Amino acid sequence: MNYSLRLLLLACAWQAASCSLIDAGRPQPRPNIVFIMIDDLGWMDIHPQGNEQFVTPNLDRLAAQSTRFTDFYAAAPVCSPTRAACITGLAPARLKVTNHIPDRWSFYDKKANKDGKPVGRVAREWGPGRSLNVLDKKYRTIAQRLKQAGYNTGFVGKWHLAGPNWNTTDTSMFPESYGFDVNVAGNAMGGPGTFFAPIKMPNYEKGKVGDYLPDLLAQEAIDYVDSVKDNGKPFFLCLWTYTVHYPIEATQELYAKYTDARNPDGSVKEPDTPTRYRAMIEGMDRAVGRVLTALDEMQLADNTLVVFTSDNGQMPGASVADPLRAGKGYLYEGGIRVPMMMRWPGRVRAGAVESTPAISMDFAPTFLEAAGVRYAAGDFDGVSLLPVASGDAPLQRDAIYLHYPHYCYHGNNNMGSIVRSGDYKYVHHYDNDEHELFNLRTDIGERANLIDKAPVVAAALKTKLMAWVKTTGAELPRPYRDIPANELPGKKRSR
Repeated sequence: MNYSLRLLLLACAWQAASCSLIDAGRPQPRPNIVFIMIDDLGWMDIHPQGNEQFVTPNLDRLAAQSTRFTDFYAAAPVCSPTRAACITGLAPARLKVTNHIPDRWSFYDKKANKDGKPVGRVAREWGPGRSLNVLDKKYRTIAQRLKQAGYNTGFVGKWHLAGPNWNTTDTSMFPESYGFDVNVAGNAMGGPGTFFAPIKMPNYEKGKVGDYLPDLLAQEAIDYVDSVKDNGKPFFLCLWTYTVHYPIEATQELYAKYTDARNPDGSVKEPDTPTRYRAMIEGMDRAVGRVLTALDEMQLADNTLVVFTSDNGQMPGASVADPLRAGKGYLYEGGIRVPMMMRWPGRVRAGAVESTPAISMDFAPTFLEAAGVRYAAGDFDGVSLLPVASGDAPLQRDAIYLHYPHYCYHGNNNMGSIVRSGDYKYVHHYDNDEHELFNLRTDIGERANLIDKAPVVAAALKTKLMAWVKTTGAELPRPYRDIPANELPGKKRSR
């Protein structure tokens, strides 16, 4: 090869390399962000998690396009604290929002028996740690941060951070007062009462008779995206559905897929709760699929970060958490481990399964990093998941923590705090001394308490957990008798 030809080839190679470097360094458009959170969806309640009982083709497709986190934790075993954590990136213990709103005296009653016969209800020995019924405005939300950075911000669905009165119309506690430009159906309600129109909420009365709320809210989300997609700014949309919360309801069309039983008038006979729940899950999947399809049709999917998750484990009686233990309201895995998938074409691995433990507080820093918004590491109790979701780097964290100083609505749980570090999970009880240690790698069902077999591990994790409890200023359970009667709604019983 003569000298001139070699020089020409070297010049072409250098030019190609230079172009490649310029392209790589060229600022990418900031992504849209769609944050989908389902209410009371258990870890095993969708087909991508390996449960063949559930029909979720849209979530199957999303999983194939996403990194699916197998060890993802809701920030609490109930809804309101997790929602507060998701929107702030701070632990419920720090926010002082630690139970579903409102906490009530009835949660701290127990059945009294004499000679094996029920004789009424009495107060328990322990009452709750103090918990707020509204998200304190001194904490900045992810919506406020993204709005300041030039994002459109929209909220559709369940908020449940607006005080103890579910019928309030006080918008100072609604999403529009926490950084959202648009709020559709976000209020103080924990559930809609019914999923069939006419829907009657304090700030959302829509639908003709028979319309199904999941479909209505999916269309609201689509309409929001359509309204802002051409205004020159990216958008942040929270679609926090009211499904699959109680009451467990689906349409006649969906029920017909799961039962042949008919009423005398030919309508489908309402099936039992687990069957209704399977139909409701399919309805949820259909609604989510409509939103994802709309992103495709509007040619937005390639530059949209989509997150799908749940606020806590499944409601006991609706489905079975196996192989996990327990469900909503418990600090066992069935109450706090939830599905989570993250999709961002070209930036997040597609079809990957990631076992790194992660938690709800991680969403805020993840979204800010995706949007290119600077923040201080100390701003959050979570960390960005983008490095691990993209496969670029492992997560730099040695433990995750949860704190639940309450009894849930069913009253069957223990008040406690947990730390998970590596394969080990330590559960500290406040209402008794029966603390627990599990190796989740060998015992995901938490059947073998290792507290006596591995005392050194348990002691180290307890020390770590108690340091975190102190650092966050977590409120602790108090003797029932010491709590003022007007602190919680309902009747305080004498002891």
